[in-house]
Amino acid sequence: MKTWNEENETPSQEKISKGLGKALEAKLNKTYKPSARFDDTFKGNDITYITNENGEPVTLYVGKRNEDGNISGNLFIRKIKARKDNKITESHWDNKGKVTKIK
Repeated sequence: MKTWNEENETPSQEKISKGLGKALEAKLNKTYKPSARFDDTFKGNDITYITNENGEPVTLYVGKRNEDGNISGNLFIRKIKARKDNKITESHWDNKGKVTKIK
C-alpha cells in the first residue's frame, strides 16, 4: 500500500478522479475561446474541456481518448458561485461520475 506522500507524488487516473488538483485547476481558470471544445493531455491523461459563452471551462472530461475521439473516464461540471467584474471569484468542480462518450 502506498503512503500518503507516494500517492500525491505519482500522477494517475485515480488521483484525478478524486479531485482535480491545483495544476489542472490553474489551467482551467484561464479564459479560452467562447463556446468551444478543446482536446488536450494533462499529466498522462487525455482531457477535453468545453467553455461557456464567456470562454470559461465549465465541462471537463478526464480519462483515455478512444479511436473515435471520445473519452472514457470521469466527467466534471463546474459550479460558478460568484462573479465580480465578469470574472469568476468562487467556483468548484463536481465529479459527476464515469462516462464512456462525450455527448
